[in-house]
Order: sequence, then C-alpha cells, then structure tokens
Amino acid sequence: MIPYLTATQLRQALPWPALIDALRTAFLKGVIAPTRHVHQVDEKEGTVLLLMPVWQPGAHMGVKLVTAAPGNPARGLPTLHSVFVLFDTTSGQPKALLDGEELTLRRTAAASALASSYLSRPDSKTLLVVGSGSLAPYLAAAHCAQRGIERVLVWGRQADRARASLAHIRDLGLPAGVELDIASDLPQAVATADIITAATTSTVPILQRGWIRPGTHIDLVGGFKPDMREADDDLIAAATLFVDTRGGALAEAGDLLQPIRNGRITRDSVLAELADLVHGRHPGRRSQSEISLFKSVGTGIEDLAAADLAWSVLRPAD
Repeated sequence: MIPYLTATQLRQALPWPALIDALRTAFLKGVIAPTRHVHQVDEKEGTVLLLMPVWQPGAHMGVKLVTAAPGNPARGLPTLHSVFVLFDTTSGQPKALLDGEELTLRRTAAASALASSYLSRPDSKTLLVVGSGSLAPYLAAAHCAQRGIERVLVWGRQADRARASLAHIRDLGLPAGVELDIASDLPQAVATADIITAATTSTVPILQRGWIRPGTHIDLVGGFKPDMREADDDLIAAATLFVDTRGGALAEAGDLLQPIRNGRITRDSVLAELADLVHGRHPGRRSQSEISLFKSVGTGIEDLAAADLAWSVLRPAD
C-alpha cells in the first residue's frame, strides 16, 4: 500500500525557503503541465471534478484530483476536497498520495513569494493581506520568508475572520519581530503597503488604482475565474503585468480577461510568466517606482515541485 502524506507531514516537509527554491528549479527544468480538465459530474448538485496532470520525463509525474461540491456547506463539509497522486514517470509505479489542500495552499503561496523575489522592491517592509480565507495566512508567511517584512496588515470584510487569520499567521510562524495588525481602513492600508497580496472570491474590483503608491508590488491570487475581479481596470492598465503561466492566466483570470475585453490592455500587455523570470528572459522589476502586478491561477508545475520535495523528505527508507 502506498503511503499517504498528511497535512501535518507536509507542513513539516515543505518549509518556505526550500519550497520556493523547489518551485524555481521546477520552472527552470521545463516540467510539463497541460491545461486542467474540468468535468461537471452532478448537474443537480453542481459537483465538479478537476484533473490536473503534470510530469517530468525521467523523474516523477502526478495528477491532482479536486472536487468542488457547492452544496457541502449545508452538509457541514468543506466545498473543496483534493488529493495528489505521485508516480514514477518511467515505470508508472505509484509512489504516494498527498493531502491536496495543504499541498495547494503551500505551493500557491510559495509561487507568489517566488514571483516577489523578482518583482517586489528588496527593501519592502509592509505587507497587506486582502482577504481572510484559508489561503491568506499562507501568503503572509511565504511573503515574509522572501522579504524582510516588518509589518503585516490583514483586511477582511468580516472582522472576526480577519482576527482569526492573524492567529493562523502566528501559528504558521513568522520571522522574529514581525508586527501583526488588523487593517480597518482598506484605502489607507493600501497606501502604506509595499506588497499587497489578495486572495478573495470577489466578482467586483477591490483594489483601486488611485490608492496605490509608486513602487508597490501587487500579488493577485484569488480571482481564478473569468467573472472574478480583485483589481480595477485602471490599476491593471497602469501596472507592469506578470503571470504564473500565460496559458492558464489568459484563459481563466478575470483580472486580465475583463480589461482585455474592455480594451484597456491586450494579451501582449503581459510581459512575462514565471518561467521567463527564473530563466532570466525578463529582468523583473526595472525601477523603484514601477507598480508590478503578478496574477496567478495555479499550475501543476507547482504541485509536482512541492510533491517531489515532500517525497524526498518523507519517503520510507528502502
């Protein structure tokens, strides 16, 4: 029976610096990750099955299986469930099952931190987290591992959830001396931030161009469908734009698709994807004053990088 790597094991096996480096290496090596497959499996309940395959010749391959059941909250269950299956690419032998939620939370946050290493100012000190869902604390922890953050602000529509997010950030661990606080006034918090990371399910823009000061780096993670938005058209048009993968972001991200439809940007306005940054094909941030913006929707490349790292740490002795 193949081993199952739990969320607790993954937290221990995937520390931020090592995971960020693993993602950098994966984008350098050219891991293959086709577009994910989405299937409506229960029209009455709205249940969806997503399959995200990924492989690296001569190494490992895998697939993340995700289910989304909108009726689950009424059943007292999470909306999303997922697992990642790791295989040997050459033999096809299954190696391990991994907890999909923890894997996704950690690799998504690490991808944002990897992008920040090229796009945010090295002297960034204040991080604003917009949103208080399950991903928000991970984004805070990963960004703090990448830059010398001294202050983290969390803004959420519900104050109790924002406070709970602060507590979770503390549980995940931060460098000594980092100050944590609630942001009650979003425009004011935005105007003081060096890095803004947003992870919401909003369908209307939350971040406005007029609030953003020069030199800010913006990390948009939450808007993963064409009808979702986290930044207004003026901000998208003013920023230098980067994505995790062009194929995914330009197919799914409302923060890009809607401004394209509105004539504010074109597909060519996206200057580079993560692979371009890690290969040095684009230098990333080019001035202290530019507003950089990274839009991610997720890719199997990140899943496999995280799964490979966890397996290297946790695999049973031969």
